[in-house]
Amino acid sequence: MFRNTKCECGHQNPTGTVLCESCGKPQGDSEADAGIPLEMRYDGVARRSQKSNPGMIDRIWNFFSSVKIAVWLIIITLIGASLGTIFPQEDSFLNIDPSTYYADNYGPLGALYYALGLSHTYNSWWFIGLLVMIGTSLVVCSLDRVLPLYNALQKQQIRKHPRFILRQKTVYQGPVEGDADAWVEAFAAQLRSKRYRVYTEGDALLAEKYRFSRWGPYINHIGLIVFLLAVLARAIPGWQMDSYVTIPEGDTVRITGTNYYVKNEKFTVQFYSENELPTELKGQARAKLYRTEAVLYSCTSACGGTTREPELKEVARHNIEVNSPLEYKGLKLFQFDYDNTPVLKAVKPVLVDKKSGKAYGPFELPMHNPPLEYRIGPYSLTLKQNFMEFAIGEDGAPITKSRDPKAPAFVFVIQGPGLAAGGEPYIYFPLQKDKAAFSQDQINKAIADRFEIKVEGMDRVSFTEYTTFLNARVDKAMPYIWTGLGISMLGLIMGAYWQHRRIWLRIDGGSVALGAHTNKNWYGLRAETSAALAKVGIDVKPESLDNGGNHT
Repeated sequence: MFRNTKCECGHQNPTGTVLCESCGKPQGDSEADAGIPLEMRYDGVARRSQKSNPGMIDRIWNFFSSVKIAVWLIIITLIGASLGTIFPQEDSFLNIDPSTYYADNYGPLGALYYALGLSHTYNSWWFIGLLVMIGTSLVVCSLDRVLPLYNALQKQQIRKHPRFILRQKTVYQGPVEGDADAWVEAFAAQLRSKRYRVYTEGDALLAEKYRFSRWGPYINHIGLIVFLLAVLARAIPGWQMDSYVTIPEGDTVRITGTNYYVKNEKFTVQFYSENELPTELKGQARAKLYRTEAVLYSCTSACGGTTREPELKEVARHNIEVNSPLEYKGLKLFQFDYDNTPVLKAVKPVLVDKKSGKAYGPFELPMHNPPLEYRIGPYSLTLKQNFMEFAIGEDGAPITKSRDPKAPAFVFVIQGPGLAAGGEPYIYFPLQKDKAAFSQDQINKAIADRFEIKVEGMDRVSFTEYTTFLNARVDKAMPYIWTGLGISMLGLIMGAYWQHRRIWLRIDGGSVALGAHTNKNWYGLRAETSAALAKVGIDVKPESLDNGGNHT
């Protein structure tokens, strides 16, 4: 049904306007409404969400502009986030198989937790979707209100309709003696002394201060939007990384997912002496300090390739300690832990020709980054593949279970006299336990009766005493997260410590009508108004200015 929104002052208001944009007269009020304070939220302006006959886009806009919907989205998100705290998230661990970990450690409830995908709650599509919906709601809610409000506050009329003035929460009406214009100017001077900005139009007045505080909630929204965008930006490749690097002392290891390599030049650990430990801890080895003398390299060529050694350029070095990471261009390497279990570093095996009894070699075989070609006497060995922790997969193919040399295996192709033109494959296990476990004679049965690669004496085996664990982190979104939080805090402070205060008055036939409004701290506004009136000869108690009060 068509509704006439033209005010008696002649101004044509948009549909949904509560108060006339020009004179402020309440739209559709009656005599029965007199004395009832006006709803001044958003100054009564029309918003897009109040549009009549909304289309599909308008309905979507109305959905996201609803504060009630925003509150429900936040509640659902908080519930979802709390579900992610029932058990540790998958990314809290270094090396686990999540498909079995939760069932093994937490029973049927843990298995259900994993099956529902709650073990990676904060990276799940539904949780990210909720964050996107909250962000969309913040944007739409803000635009639906802040633009009309801005236009209304920028175009405020000084002379307001008497019904607008007398339906404020703080009002005064009474006779004025003497010249009306002079009285208005005297009252304006009192308000200016209280830091109000005063505008006059004959015997009408508008005074306001702290208008900027009205934008506090919207600045808070902007900060939250920046925060949410920064959190979502972590999904962009290269923006966020949280991984762990295992580096035996003396080794150089690539940081997965980057072009950086880090070398553990030396690891140092110091323990508390017996005299430094409290009685209940005496006799226990407690680390006082552990430090990795680390060098960070940037790969400039052959990065991650297998055909030749990568070319590395040193870019940073730092003695990494707890809470003292190595930092370079957003990459941070934290000291996470260490292990003093000896780890196989390199062996010097020989190639034995079983038929002649001759041994060729030895040759240097490091566990990490071994050379691809070896020349031993009349034979050549080409390294085709190596496994740090050798195992047989479900499909029967060899796999490596980790990057640590716990059960190393090397696949060579041996070429030379008495062998086929293309050579013969040979799998070498440096550790005796692995030779027995995987039955080397069966694996190498094609040439097991002819050749053997073995180590003659422990003097040809070297171990690394210490292995350090570093936590590699990259978080390019963090500066934006802090920026968003800072903007949000600024908005909260603006809205919490200042209040937008306005006073309107007009004099008609020797009688003044005054109305005042604020978004909070009505007692302060009431006291200011009472004090200003007292200075111009009208003595009223602050509490009598309440709408419906006794003005005597």
